[in-house]
Amino acid sequence: MRGRRPASGGLRMSVRNGVAGLGALGVNAVTGLAALALLCLVPVSGVLVPLGRIGRAPFGFVLVLVHRLAAFQRRWAGGVLGGYDAQRQGQGQGQGPAWRELVWLAVHGVTGPAPVAALAAMLAALEYVFFRLKPAETSVLNTFALSLSTVAIAALVVAAVTRLRTGQARLARALLDGGQGPDARIRQLTASRAAVADAHAAEVRRIERDLHDGAQAKLIAVRMHLGLAGGSRDPDELARMIDEARELAGQALTDLRDLVRGIHPPVLADRGLSGAIEASALSCPMPVDVDLDLPGRPQPPVESAVYFAAAEALTNAARHSGASRAWIRLRHTGGVLRLTVGDDGRGGVRPAGGTGVRGIEDRLSAFDGALTVSSPPGGPTELTMEVPCALS
Repeated sequence: MRGRRPASGGLRMSVRNGVAGLGALGVNAVTGLAALALLCLVPVSGVLVPLGRIGRAPFGFVLVLVHRLAAFQRRWAGGVLGGYDAQRQGQGQGQGPAWRELVWLAVHGVTGPAPVAALAAMLAALEYVFFRLKPAETSVLNTFALSLSTVAIAALVVAAVTRLRTGQARLARALLDGGQGPDARIRQLTASRAAVADAHAAEVRRIERDLHDGAQAKLIAVRMHLGLAGGSRDPDELARMIDEARELAGQALTDLRDLVRGIHPPVLADRGLSGAIEASALSCPMPVDVDLDLPGRPQPPVESAVYFAAAEALTNAARHSGASRAWIRLRHTGGVLRLTVGDDGRGGVRPAGGTGVRGIEDRLSAFDGALTVSSPPGGPTELTMEVPCALS
């Protein structure tokens, strides 16, 4: 197990998260003002509908703007929380604004600009305490009180930025997509089953290909060498063919062992999920900080899926992120196994970006798991995997 991340790395990540959060809050303030304007334009343009074709044109144009603004907010919330489905973007197009979108316009028109106003008030208070407030009496106690107030307000601002960003994303998702009704749950389970079936078929094809091109080809070569050796009359030639057959048999055995490790690694069976993740972290080409706290063992299928998801996330970070270090956290709380894999790389990871994230999602979906991706441009990247399960 390796040491914790240095304080300088944590400070850089906090600054990056703060900058990304401020940018997101600024965008939400702009979209909030746009939502408020559209909310006013919907009834105004609706009054013109009885005028016929000329009156319906402005109303239709406003509806298009409503749908596009809602689609933008869905994409943004998906980027913050992860799990955005591009097919959702087209739902409701051309059918007039859904009641969810109208409610979202009203709520977002207030909650969009509100965090910026609250942060501006906190920054104004910080500036007042730091630069303008002059104590009537200079003393150590007054200096300490002013310093403590300044630090407290600054810490509140930093903490509020990330939480307000996440809160706005959750609110947008709740208002625009709503809770999962039976139909949505059926669609999710159907998509999950299809993803599992595709992954299983791909895995079977990989095993067949590895067997055909690896162990099977070498065993055929062993048989040929032994057949030629049986008909040889030259002792030296006979010894050479037997040695080649023995070497090929050893290579075939190595291929079979590698194939078995790819199906279910022995380290996972021997040391459990925590030990297997530690071994995977040790084999990673960059330093990995490991923080694992797992009091028991999940069911073997869940254990295998989480292990391969962690290994794939580490592999993707080493290959694509340009990171100098990574970290892994594993916890089991409230009946949910939660694994976080992060790195200090360039960020910008998206589920549809071809970086292996979709494969991790498909692997977890078989167990009703979820993947949340936090990867602002410039990093850091954190993949949080949650799988409901019990421990033995």
